[in-house]
Amino acid sequence: MKRFAVSFLGHFPQLSSYHHHLGSPPNCSPMFLNRFLSQTLLCSSSTDTRPFPDYSPKKPTIRDLEFAHQITSTIKLRRFEPLPRILKSYESKFQSNHLIWVLMKIKNDYGLVLDFFEWACLRRDPTLEVRSIVVQIAVASKDLKMARWLILDFWRKPNLDVSLSFTHFVEQLLYTYKDWGSDPNVFDVFFQVLVEVEMLDEAMKFFDKILNYGVVISVDSWNLYLSRLPDNLHGCWKAMKVFIELPQVGVCWNTASYNILIHLFCQLGKIKDAHLLLLQMEFRGCIPDVVSYSTIINGYCHIGELQKVLRLIREMQIKQLNPNPCTYNSIIHLLCKMGKVVEAERILREMINEGIYPDFVVFSTLIDGLCKRGNLSAAYMLFHEMQRWRIMPDLLTYTSLICGFCQIGNMIEADKIFHEMCGRGLEPDEVTCTALIDGYCKVGKMKDAFLLHNQMVQVGLVPNVVTYTALADGLCKSGELDTANELLHEMCGKGLQLNIITYNAMVNGLCKAGNIVEATKLMEDMEVVGLNPDTFTYTTLMDAYCKAGDMSKAQELLQRMLDRGLQPTIVTFNVLMNGFCMSGMLEESERLLKWMLDKGITPNAITYNSLMKQYCIRNNMCATTAVYRGMCAQGVLPDSNTYNILIKGHSKARNMKEAWFLHKEMVGKGFSLTPSSYNAMIKGYLKRKKFLEASELFDEMRRQGLIVDKEIYDLFLDIKL
Repeated sequence: MKRFAVSFLGHFPQLSSYHHHLGSPPNCSPMFLNRFLSQTLLCSSSTDTRPFPDYSPKKPTIRDLEFAHQITSTIKLRRFEPLPRILKSYESKFQSNHLIWVLMKIKNDYGLVLDFFEWACLRRDPTLEVRSIVVQIAVASKDLKMARWLILDFWRKPNLDVSLSFTHFVEQLLYTYKDWGSDPNVFDVFFQVLVEVEMLDEAMKFFDKILNYGVVISVDSWNLYLSRLPDNLHGCWKAMKVFIELPQVGVCWNTASYNILIHLFCQLGKIKDAHLLLLQMEFRGCIPDVVSYSTIINGYCHIGELQKVLRLIREMQIKQLNPNPCTYNSIIHLLCKMGKVVEAERILREMINEGIYPDFVVFSTLIDGLCKRGNLSAAYMLFHEMQRWRIMPDLLTYTSLICGFCQIGNMIEADKIFHEMCGRGLEPDEVTCTALIDGYCKVGKMKDAFLLHNQMVQVGLVPNVVTYTALADGLCKSGELDTANELLHEMCGKGLQLNIITYNAMVNGLCKAGNIVEATKLMEDMEVVGLNPDTFTYTTLMDAYCKAGDMSKAQELLQRMLDRGLQPTIVTFNVLMNGFCMSGMLEESERLLKWMLDKGITPNAITYNSLMKQYCIRNNMCATTAVYRGMCAQGVLPDSNTYNILIKGHSKARNMKEAWFLHKEMVGKGFSLTPSSYNAMIKGYLKRKKFLEASELFDEMRRQGLIVDKEIYDLFLDIKL
């Protein structure tokens, strides 16, 4: 990965914008968030605290004391007998107060307390006083899990008056604290349960209440509270308020606390503010960890800030923090989104070398990126590698591969993957089926496309606008314009609205059928229904006029397109270039190329190929070579078509050294000669009396199963005879 040095000099964005959105709390300075960034953490030194109340249960009568003593003796002397059996004779006289009096005598035997409490609960629901007592004993015995369950069990009761129950429970917890446990962890457990059951306001009230007794909730409990705040501006307001106020009463925030707030800012899209918090952490004695950095890296990845991501990675390296799977996945996702799939795969290999096992998300993200870039061989290899890691692909992974193979027209592989997916029990959705339907339509397999459409409907999947558009496009390309029209009427009858893509498919179909007049009328209809033709619409019509040799109409459309503020794409310019070349207007072609370069529009190989092909047809290899050199000077890489055009041109002109050199170069780059290029080279060698070279190419061509021209075949027969 390319890495950069990082500098944090300069100004950072302020967080005060939240104040405007959320409104000011009472007695709060308008600059409270800025104050948050500069305040010193204070621990409370107040001694004005309230003492916990003494516990004074109802006084038992002599008879009650004797009864409680009998129960106590019975359960203490038991061996292995279950309590229900040995306490059977006491059930009829047993009351809630008896439970408390017995617990007072056995509270130091935690196991016995739980057994006796369980027995009592089977007879009657315990009072809040009893529940609070057992909670206190559980916490004092370090059984926080049981304490938590006892509190949670109460809040799960149906039809509770939350406000009244909360008040009573807190009162009983404070009342029983001094004599039954005196372990302050009980308040943490109670606070955490309130947060877990989404009683956030009650949790804050509880904190205010126990603060009067000098108890401060732990930072871990507050971190749980912060993590449960909603990811919106209101939640952000609460988090900031807590962050500002609590240090003044003794809560010292830790790295996890900052990480939660950083995550909240990132969720709101306030990445720069989150980054500022990261910088503030160290000033407050909290060292950022890999989670701190990964969260901000993920935020920057979402907004496409690759350079900032790389700087943060460099900073992590300086601090000897190793990226975690989340860090890697964020970077891989960003690189794939930017089309940098080679770099993304390199990151995957680096990740594995670092001993970090990629997860399902990493593989799926990269497979999807490779598929979108058309690198299906690499995607398929990664798909198998994923399974070797015992990570099973899901519907999205399979759909990515199916879409990729459909885009390049390889329906055999797309079908194979589709059936493999179904064989593994994964049910295709509308997206998967539509991708496959679109693939069938692109290769003209309309019968298969409609068969899948019907199966889709039978299993309850609803075809959408994209599905119908794919079918309409396929019908148009097959020349079945009337059927396409009927299909679109059916689509409208189902309440689906035609979109720009649907209209473009119809315009394209009409143009391919040579019906430019109807295509132009349809473009006008688009505007009537409120859809503005886009660059694709104009480019499609321009292509039709170019192929019809009407370059003046094509240029008029270009001007109209520019007048409407639409930006031509490289495809638009390639359409015009091809039109000028096919019409023999090479001077206009050269002028168009010069204009593109002057305007900073970089032509691609297709642009240059059109021009070189026409010069080759005219046997003007000097001009062809000049165009080729200009192409290389602009940093445009030749493609397979470029090499085949040049080789055929040089072979026709008997420039066999140039043809041989270009052939060697293209093979080295992984390109292959077309049958017509083979034939042209063989003819060139034969005309130069280079029979050995011609024979080698002839044999190579036959080994590849390519068809040889009859003229060449006859020439070789004559030579052998």
